[in-house]
Amino acid sequence: MDRLQRDLLRRGVRLELGPMLRLAGPVVSAELGWMTMGIVDTIVVGRLGAEAIGAVSLGNALYFVVAIFGMGLLLGLDALVSQAYGAGDLHECHDWLVQGLYLSAIVCPLAILLLWLVGPLSERMGFDPAVLGPARLYLSSVIWGTPALFVYAAFRRYLQGMGLVKPVMAALLSANVVNALMDWMFVYGKLGVPAMGVEGAGWATTISRCYMAGFLIVYAIWNDVRNGSGLIRTKLAPRLAAIGRLFTFGLPAATHLLLEVGVFGLATMLAGRLDATSLAAHHIVLEMASVTFMIPLGLASAGAIRVGQAIGRGEPAAAGRAGWTALVLGAAFMATSGLVMVTFPRPLIALFTDDPRVIATAASLMLAAAAFQLFDGLQGVATGALRGAGDTRTPMVLTLICYWLIGLPLGWHLTFNAGRGVLGLWIGLAVGLFIAGLALLLAWRRRSQALMRGEFSMAGAGVGH
Repeated sequence: MDRLQRDLLRRGVRLELGPMLRLAGPVVSAELGWMTMGIVDTIVVGRLGAEAIGAVSLGNALYFVVAIFGMGLLLGLDALVSQAYGAGDLHECHDWLVQGLYLSAIVCPLAILLLWLVGPLSERMGFDPAVLGPARLYLSSVIWGTPALFVYAAFRRYLQGMGLVKPVMAALLSANVVNALMDWMFVYGKLGVPAMGVEGAGWATTISRCYMAGFLIVYAIWNDVRNGSGLIRTKLAPRLAAIGRLFTFGLPAATHLLLEVGVFGLATMLAGRLDATSLAAHHIVLEMASVTFMIPLGLASAGAIRVGQAIGRGEPAAAGRAGWTALVLGAAFMATSGLVMVTFPRPLIALFTDDPRVIATAASLMLAAAAFQLFDGLQGVATGALRGAGDTRTPMVLTLICYWLIGLPLGWHLTFNAGRGVLGLWIGLAVGLFIAGLALLLAWRRRSQALMRGEFSMAGAGVGH
């Protein structure tokens, strides 16, 4: 990229900043709302002891290793809907929603079946018995929210692809109120409901997910009636070719998401083989790292939308600028969050627990989390930008290499062979994220240069039927 191109890119990023922030703000708020639900669950059950915190952590890890793959298949809607919207084809946007719901209906029963099998299999994985029992109760209750979670995911991607992000934000923020109330009722036994402990937190999550799905369905219908966009007149017949195309396009994205979530899920399972204190500390720091990651994750979604819509309009250079703008914003935030983690580790941990052993262990893990913040942000936003441009395979391949072939084996060695305990897992994860961040940044640089030169095929991006 020569000097003139760099100057044009800098000016373009300044022009893109306003639209990106207006789109990213509600999306980031929605992602934070999603994470807040998990944090509230942790805080509520945290008053029951370290075993309860570990049980929620383990239950969520087992659940999302399976459920996240089905949700990930719908990530293809980001590019397909946004590119169709950029091209001015609302009918195609609606049709992709319908086909996405059919794909959800196919995948959801398979996911539920696997989740039912996870419980018995977990008994053979060497987990702390004091944690495994309540974790299975949590898993058995949270399973029932899976259909609602898939429906919510389809409607969210559809609405976001058309730039309708505020209702997604409203759904998640209001769902936090529902979740907090349900946690209070079901965990502690209030308003005539029997106290269920950790299992009650699972039922609260299930009810909240049903609420979120209903909220987005009602909004989509109301918006269509108000604007006459044609959603309620869309043909409901399944189109196998379109479902197959969505599956083919979403499969690498789903695999990438499964690999990314799976590596942290497996790390949680490995921490569960140590002791309740190590698992609780791992879960608390993972919650905080996940909260900070919601910012680049929201920027990744916004970047995917802006990139996809620009491609749909036939403006590939604008797509390149949109991706770089999202990356700059993500890197700036995550660098700041890393400094905060280093400066205030114990006050942040004390928000979750007053157990001195858990606080001491978690404080050491915070340093590793702080070290990978910037690179975690880079890999997250770059993945979204590439997805908007129609590339879902590169993030999948790099995640497999960086997390599963480098980071996790290193963490295993440091934990169980070198005697570093749970800190060894986090050192391995930090190394994997460092390499992934740099590799995906370079991958987006190559793609954006091709966009700037006009070396990009609209057909290759997935536009059209």
